[in-house]
Amino acid sequence: MRLTSFTDYGLRVLMRMAGTPGRAFTAAELAAEFGVSRNHLAKVISALAAAGLLETRRGGGGGAMLARAPADIRLGDVVAILETDQALVECFAAGANACTLTPHCRLKARLAHAEAVFIDDLNHSTLADCLYRPESA
Repeated sequence: MRLTSFTDYGLRVLMRMAGTPGRAFTAAELAAEFGVSRNHLAKVISALAAAGLLETRRGGGGGAMLARAPADIRLGDVVAILETDQALVECFAAGANACTLTPHCRLKARLAHAEAVFIDDLNHSTLADCLYRPESA
């Protein structure tokens, strides 16, 4: 299984914030630290805020910070939220399935089960298990 870069950066944002609790981070600041586009990271932060994982404030002194304690954020839930629009295989995508094997496919159910087990296994861990504390902090 391969996660999208969107999910990868979402997990990085959460880990970074969890390692420095109570501090607000701007998209520009995190983008510079991670070496990625500020616009891309702003979309990631927006998705995390929409899911209730981050609180955001605009203006001077604004930024984003965790909305919940790291121990209350399950990794599988985060991955499931951020990968919502990403089909594991074509036949999982609503309205976009052109696979000719679908009517008699015996793989789809196994893949769906494996995906569910993957998320469930990640949910055995929380953000608290993956705190990132930079040496300078």
